[in-house]
Amino acid sequence: MVSPPASASPPALTLELPDPERDDISAMDFQARLEEAWAVCDRFDLQTEIWRGRILRAVRDREKRGGEGRGLGFLQWLREHEISKTRAYTLIQLAESADNLLEEGLLDEGSVNQFSKRAFLETAQAGPEVQQLVSEAAQSGQQITRQQVRRLSDEVMAATSPLLPEEIRQRTADNLLPSRAVAPLVRELATLPDAQRESLCQELREEPELDRVRDVTLTARWLKRAAEAGLAVRALQREDLNLEKAMLEAQRLDALGVLADAVSQARQLERAVLQLHTSWRRLNLLQERLWLESGSSTPQLRTTLQALQTLSGSTLRVSLGELAGGKRVRLQIVEETADQLEAPAVTTGGGG
Repeated sequence: MVSPPASASPPALTLELPDPERDDISAMDFQARLEEAWAVCDRFDLQTEIWRGRILRAVRDREKRGGEGRGLGFLQWLREHEISKTRAYTLIQLAESADNLLEEGLLDEGSVNQFSKRAFLETAQAGPEVQQLVSEAAQSGQQITRQQVRRLSDEVMAATSPLLPEEIRQRTADNLLPSRAVAPLVRELATLPDAQRESLCQELREEPELDRVRDVTLTARWLKRAAEAGLAVRALQREDLNLEKAMLEAQRLDALGVLADAVSQARQLERAVLQLHTSWRRLNLLQERLWLESGSSTPQLRTTLQALQTLSGSTLRVSLGELAGGKRVRLQIVEETADQLEAPAVTTGGGG
């Protein structure tokens, strides 16, 4: 059984809130007092969730011991306490992060009270350098917020990341480039293949200025977006097509963003067609079932089914509504097998 440390004192549950009816408190002072009270709640939540994570870990580890039905007791415990499995493992991860920071000597138990819950999670997920700096600040009595941890993470990343050219790292360390602009660049570069990353880094070496950093960050984001969408677009899955080279060609034309948007739209369109085909087949089955069960005694039902034939047949006619001038879109669905000649499975036409 895990027992709390003797030095840990129970948190105060009394909050001093400003009276909303008082006119002698300025809006700024009123908000500041509320922020202080909210920070107390955050720290109380953090302590509670760390201990809940430790409790859940003890229940889970007990169930890891051998025998049939292993783990069922843990799931039963979660059901009885109305905790989802995802929530349980999030709390366990929080507890393990806290224990790691404590065991490594980066924090003592009392310093945990200096963190908001989100700041603690950010610290637990940060690199060793950031953890060291944040822990020193917490143990000196500073209140640690999520924004502080993120800002510090950005500064360390921008000054030390091996993905960046030396020129960018040095200018960031010298405060000639803001870390808040360089950190997003590092995150985007990390998602790219080596060839694309090196091409962008060469641009940065030639012009290590803030505007170029922002341009390259945007370019990297477009490259990632086009690549991710391209993997899901079936129309692009051809042996004679090299999307990476196509992106480089579009980049030379300064049209990479347009290509990224086009590929993303193609992905959405294919998804829409797949959903259309599923709904169309389902409607056909339902209409056929109702038609067989209806008869002359159900004239309105038959009329309804006839009206639905504009959507359930091989040719669909869909009104675009009054905003489109009453126009209709006509789509023809042709199901083909893999060994048939390639042709559009869905053909469309516009009509007045």
